[in-house]
Amino acid sequence: MLGSLAKLIERQIKKAQAEGQLQGLEGEGQPLPDRSCEAQSDPAIAAGHRIMAQAGVLPEEFEIRKKLDAARKDYTELTDPNARKAAMARIAELEMRYNMARDARRAFMR
Repeated sequence: MLGSLAKLIERQIKKAQAEGQLQGLEGEGQPLPDRSCEAQSDPAIAAGHRIMAQAGVLPEEFEIRKKLDAARKDYTELTDPNARKAAMARIAELEMRYNMARDARRAFMR
């Protein structure tokens, strides 16, 4: 069953290529985006997040997560004890905000 489905798909792709339907598409000639983190998640939720990201609309927790990752990276480069202490406070604040936003989204999705 799967073999015949794969052959059908291949035929359809080759037909579309021959008719020029696969030329001029957005992202043509570029590598596919890394979506390895989506492999372990629900495909429907992953697709929803991808659509929202392409539209430029992401849940608050995603923006906070980016700031948190950047703060952690900055922390590793600091040598001054006072600066490290301030950076740790910033990381703790971002972690708290991230967890609150994530929990709020999960509660909403239930």
